Amino acid sequence: MDKKLENLWRLIREYCESAGGRIAVYRDEPMSRHTSFKVGGSADLYLVPEDRDALIELCSIIRETGVKAFFLGNGSNVIFADEGYRGAVVSLSALSSVEISGNEIIAEAGATIASLTKTARDHSLAGLEFAYGIPGSVGGAVTMNAGAYGGEICQVLKASTYLNTEDLTVHTIYTDDHHFGYRDSVYRHHKYVILSAVFELAEGNRDEISALMNDYMQRRVSKQPLEYPSAGSIFKRYPGRFTGQMIEEAGLKGYTIGGAQVSEKHAGFIVNRGGATTQNIIDLIEYIKKVILEKFGCELECEVIVVR
Repeated sequence: MDKKLENLWRLIREYCESAGGRIAVYRDEPMSRHTSFKVGGSADLYLVPEDRDALIELCSIIRETGVKAFFLGNGSNVIFADEGYRGAVVSLSALSSVEISGNEIIAEAGATIASLTKTARDHSLAGLEFAYGIPGSVGGAVTMNAGAYGGEICQVLKASTYLNTEDLTVHTIYTDDHHFGYRDSVYRHHKYVILSAVFELAEGNRDEISALMNDYMQRRVSKQPLEYPSAGSIFKRYPGRFTGQMIEEAGLKGYTIGGAQVSEKHAGFIVNRGGATTQNIIDLIEYIKKVILEKFGCELECEVIVVR
């Protein structure tokens, strides 16, 4: 471990001892344990702050030491390089509270979409049914403007609060300020870390909400290869075309590189059939893009973030 990382670790220990805060520290942590694709090498440090205050203090220490850092939610749309990550990965998993206020849900960034949607259902609040089964966190869903079955996060998001990691100021922005697009938002273009989000929903019937959620889940189970590690749909939707259908028509369904395979169940997915490496997945993505460009003249854009 280099001097910057040693200094970071020392300052974290000092903070925890003096302020009573808690930041869990793991050295040489395999990132395959923390991503849905189950691939990737080890991070020098894997850090888990227990709450918002500890996260802000950690960001201050990171800025002071100059250590490279990556902020991780549920790891459902991220893969780390096989050689690992030379720096600190900061997990937001402990920032997971979900609270109700009238017809609004206030959720911290590390809360899972599963807990968010179930909370909405249990309080008879409608509007988030489409998201049931999306395997991500609130922070990731807001960042990517996650969507499915005709719904998107931008349709139900009222506000979000973030930390600017450059000057350590906290801000709250409202709907239009997010500049939402297809799988895009302001958070994809700035060094901001989402702390929490507020979702404004409508009063509904719990049984009807539950039935719709179960229907969406059954569609996922029947059509998607949920039995294998993956990152969901690997490519963004191509305007006017069904990406999975193009890949299937190109004869790539089942095509394999190492342990990575174009799903035999849904060609829009790449799955880890066992023993896949990050490089296997990257090579397969590039091969698919090459074939689709040659056959259809369409340039596919990958949804998954590769962290190096």
